[in-house]
Amino acid sequence: MNLRHLILPAIACVALATTAHAAPQVQGRQLTVGAADVQQYLDGSFPRTQKALGGLLALTVSQPHLALPQGRRLDLGFDLAMAAGGSSVPVGNVQISSGLRYNPQTQGFHLDQPTVDNFRPAMAGGEIDASTRSLLNSWLADYARREPIYKIDPAIAKVMGVLQVQSVGIENGRIAVTFNQNLGSFVPQGLLGN
Repeated sequence: MNLRHLILPAIACVALATTAHAAPQVQGRQLTVGAADVQQYLDGSFPRTQKALGGLLALTVSQPHLALPQGRRLDLGFDLAMAAGGSSVPVGNVQISSGLRYNPQTQGFHLDQPTVDNFRPAMAGGEIDASTRSLLNSWLADYARREPIYKIDPAIAKVMGVLQVQSVGIENGRIAVTFNQNLGSFVPQGLLGN
């Protein structure tokens, strides 16, 4: 056997192992994704910058921190920094809560009707001003519409595309999606976590 035939598959396996997320878990009609997997995805998706006024203002959102309390809404915190033509200055930390929706086009979970619940200024006595709040709300609406907080493995998402989502919520610290049919009969066993 040629050494090249052994090395190439080994390199491919290492490359897949370093980029793959843990597989979602499937039980009956429900698929769940753990908070640690969602946090890992978010960590790789930030920082993000929203520009306004032709680039004169820039809001940078970084350091996402996810919590999945029981119910229909997740909690998400971010650090904010603002730049007005120069260097970036810390603004503070914002806490939001949001519902969830599954979007088959992006094959991911998106924020749904996010709301700003709390703001902690970077400097004592500081507050979020109207232009920063407006820019934050604009970024939040755009992010919720276009960007997922977690993407499902394409092989699993392809199968999910033919099923109907009945509900999306949070159960036992995991995002849980319930479908109209049993997923186990559609998704190959090698793709699923246990």
